[in-house]
Amino acid sequence: MSAPDSVSAVVLRQLQIYWRLARLDRPIGIWLLMWPMLWGLWVAGTGQPDQQVLIVFLLGAIVTRSAGCIVNDIADRKLDADVRRTRDRPLASGQVGVIEALALFIIFGFVAIGLVSTQNTLTQLLAGGGALLMVAYPFMKRFISVPQFILGVAFAWAIPMAFAAQTGEIPIVAWHLFAITAVWAVIYDTMYAMCDREDDLTAGIKSTAILFGDTDRFVIGALQLFMLLALTMLGTRLSLGPWYYAAIPAVAIFMLYQQHLIRDRDPALCFRAFLNNQWIGLVVFVGLALHYLYASA
Repeated sequence: MSAPDSVSAVVLRQLQIYWRLARLDRPIGIWLLMWPMLWGLWVAGTGQPDQQVLIVFLLGAIVTRSAGCIVNDIADRKLDADVRRTRDRPLASGQVGVIEALALFIIFGFVAIGLVSTQNTLTQLLAGGGALLMVAYPFMKRFISVPQFILGVAFAWAIPMAFAAQTGEIPIVAWHLFAITAVWAVIYDTMYAMCDREDDLTAGIKSTAILFGDTDRFVIGALQLFMLLALTMLGTRLSLGPWYYAAIPAVAIFMLYQQHLIRDRDPALCFRAFLNNQWIGLVVFVGLALHYLYASA
């Protein structure tokens, strides 16, 4: 192998490691952040969101999630080394140093600042709050038993931002969607935490999966029921039509399937249940999109 080829291979390998550090090889987090953001934009824009706002928010979902994963791995680099599922992450395994990770985080941060600078002042202020939540969340699992609630608020923060960018205000319906998204995040992140419950107990990491204990499936089920009721109430509040209401039983079917997957608390199946939530986000969005499409036809 020639010297230039060798250098290219090293650079490519390092870029692949950075890609993994930003979790771009696992886009589930982008989908879980993006779908509620799209719900908010479609409701705020009554099915016709501003194209520039839409592009900025789509890119923002990718950048924000990537930055969040990096700061999470910086904070958890020692804890991740003690958890079987995460011990091969770039920071935990020593493939990347903290300084490199911080530099990559700063790059994503500047991109995020550039994106939000194109939006109105209210959206920019909300983005500052969202950034604080993103940085604070990784440390919460050391101090509180319900870090998933902090994650829920962080992921739901895209809703008021979407309304602020689209309409310049944050109406009551935005907070209705905020509550739905926050509860949904607690649901799927508890499933995620169920994958690592034994390792987390050993490492001293707190989670709702540990807090709920043997009642985890019951609590998840109660939260799923709350989400279904809240989605139904959203349809009533917005006078949505049959396309939207058809999405709600589909969401219920996915939730029943997730309950089936987590029934024995098998880590691999709990992870599958977590991943399955991306389809719930898609189904709700399709219901909203079809309602506005045919309502305006």
